[in-house]
Amino acid sequence: MSLRLEGKVAVVTGGASGIGEASARRFVREGARVVIADVNDELGEIVATGLGPDALFVHADVTDQMDWDRLLEMTSERFAPLDVLVNNAGGGRGVGKIVDEVYEGHRAILDLNVSSVWMGMRAALPIMGDSGGGSIVNISSIDGLVGVEGMTTYAASKFAVTGLTKTVAFEGGPRNVRVNSVHPGFIETPMVLKNGGKVRARLEAAVQKQPIARFGKPEDIANAVLFFASDESSYCTGTSLVVDGGQLAGPHRESM
Repeated sequence: MSLRLEGKVAVVTGGASGIGEASARRFVREGARVVIADVNDELGEIVATGLGPDALFVHADVTDQMDWDRLLEMTSERFAPLDVLVNNAGGGRGVGKIVDEVYEGHRAILDLNVSSVWMGMRAALPIMGDSGGGSIVNISSIDGLVGVEGMTTYAASKFAVTGLTKTVAFEGGPRNVRVNSVHPGFIETPMVLKNGGKVRARLEAAVQKQPIARFGKPEDIANAVLFFASDESSYCTGTSLVVDGGQLAGPHRESM
């Protein structure tokens, strides 16, 4: 059986848990050597150790350009120049109207969800281009494609990721670097599962109205990420793949 990522070197940000962890595990099974970047040292080391010699954990704050430079340098030193970058690290803070948000929180989400993706692509693009090409996969959200009440800054940040993906695809093309985005729906990640009370109840109610009436699993997203990371997507760039159980398929779409 051929391995879909055999010989490739990948960096997965936010790789210590959730979608990032699932992607890292799938990549190693498909023959890649993977660097797991995260700020959670304990979980990151556990994941990397469990994956064996083809995985390395590097502490990295994706909002820090110096950490990006060090991360990619360590990747080249341990394995080889980068072939695949998965910009997965991100997050959001609660549900509320714009008048209830504060600038500091707004700025922090933009730094984590947007600036980190910008920094990663800016650092990775020349490395990939100089070594023959590669693939960048940005994790956006269904909230990066449609408006969602009560998630003003989060939705804005994920729309920005969508826009960055489509724009940087033009720069990547001449360098043989593909840039695509994956848009998860409601996935059973630690960030989602920790929600309680009214937020959790609204999530569960929305899921029940989907054509596929369940929460997605991190592995569902990892499968989509794998497609874009592999050569099977060699004619795909600047595009978006929605993995949401049909949440956006019809008028049942609800605000979170």
